Amino acid sequence: MTARARDHVSCADVVALVTRYLDGDLDTASSGLVEEHLADCPHCVTYVQQTRDTAAAIGRLESPPLPQRMCDELVAAFRDWKGNR
Repeated sequence: MTARARDHVSCADVVALVTRYLDGDLDTASSGLVEEHLADCPHCVTYVQQTRDTAAAIGRLESPPLPQRMCDELVAAFRDWKGNR
């Protein structure tokens, strides 16, 4: 989405753009349109905050190491996948 294409965003747009918005990957105009929407939509503010909180919580999780057998199977699967393209 670019701001040139639209002059507003809907709740559905916010849901679709939330990750890019939180990562700072939207252009300035599009980010501004999301912020304008958030100024008038408490439901989307809640959604964005929940998404932000979830991302922060996931970032604190420790992932156990994969067993070597599983790593080998994944490498083989992707090697075969790339070869079949």
